[in-house]
Amino acid sequence: MAESAAGQGPSKLPRELGKGSSGWSSSLRWLLGHPIWAFVVIVFIFFSLMTDDFFSLGNFQNILVQTSTLGLIALGMTLVMINGNIDLSVGAVVALAASLTVDIMGWPVFESWGNLQILPAVVAGLGAGVLLGALNGLIVWKTGVDAFIVTLGAMLGVRGLVFVYTGEQSFFAMNFAYADFGASSFLGLPTLAWVFLVFTVLVHIVLSRTVHGANTYAVGDNREAAVNAGIRVGPHMMINFMIVGFFAALAGITLSTQMGASTPNLGRDYELWVITATVLGGTKLTGGAGNIIGTFGGVLAIGILRNGMNLMQVPAFYVLVILGAILIAVLFLDKQLNRQGEEGLRL
Repeated sequence: MAESAAGQGPSKLPRELGKGSSGWSSSLRWLLGHPIWAFVVIVFIFFSLMTDDFFSLGNFQNILVQTSTLGLIALGMTLVMINGNIDLSVGAVVALAASLTVDIMGWPVFESWGNLQILPAVVAGLGAGVLLGALNGLIVWKTGVDAFIVTLGAMLGVRGLVFVYTGEQSFFAMNFAYADFGASSFLGLPTLAWVFLVFTVLVHIVLSRTVHGANTYAVGDNREAAVNAGIRVGPHMMINFMIVGFFAALAGITLSTQMGASTPNLGRDYELWVITATVLGGTKLTGGAGNIIGTFGGVLAIGILRNGMNLMQVPAFYVLVILGAILIAVLFLDKQLNRQGEEGLRL
């Protein structure tokens, strides 16, 4: 029996080593496919060592809540950018949805509704985001004008509309249940973090497991081939613009629950933060590539950087410098790697 056991040892060892090497190789392949997560781990370790307050459950919850607003918009932006489009109006939609929702709750017609007055207000805010997304998508579809130009015009127009609607004043939520939602928790995790995480899973499933997700990649990779394959490219792109409009409006509403108010300046520069997070996550500006796992990593990377540098009392503008440098480096390396097959890596 001893000999038999001894004889089995050497034969088992290579198999175990093989399993280990296979595990390492699969992990390496996953990291190569999602390099942003290597960066997330690096900055996580760095700030854990550099500041005493970073590595705590309370701070991790803060990071999730702080990133939930940008994260929600980034989910929709990922779909639009994989299509080969972009939406610069999301920051203005954040302000519009928040202002509409907070204002409508105070309308006299809903005064007797109690906490139910929140429902029509939220529906109106979300509806405004979806309608503006549909308008952006329809213009891009029917006119053929580049989405950058269309949504740039929408960004300016909607922001101006918000200032007109609000009279350049802030609106305050008089229903305390609305404001309480932004500070509530469920199963030990902030409710806003749950909202972000649940929608992250749902959009990941849509993008990776459904026909719509497959069509999103097909349209971004080769629009002409997608048309020849029978995909209705125009309506498809319009749906994705409606999705990002919905998420921008939802982000505005959740942000206003944290503040208990809305301001006409809400969401300024959000489009730049969202696009940065999405691109850092591996979504190509030219379309055809990207995924929600990468986008989630890009959002967390920005959240950890902002949180960690704030705890270290580093001026906020240094975060912009660092993120700008990282973004340029990522885009440069991505372009060089795309050339590798034809011309070799040129560094």
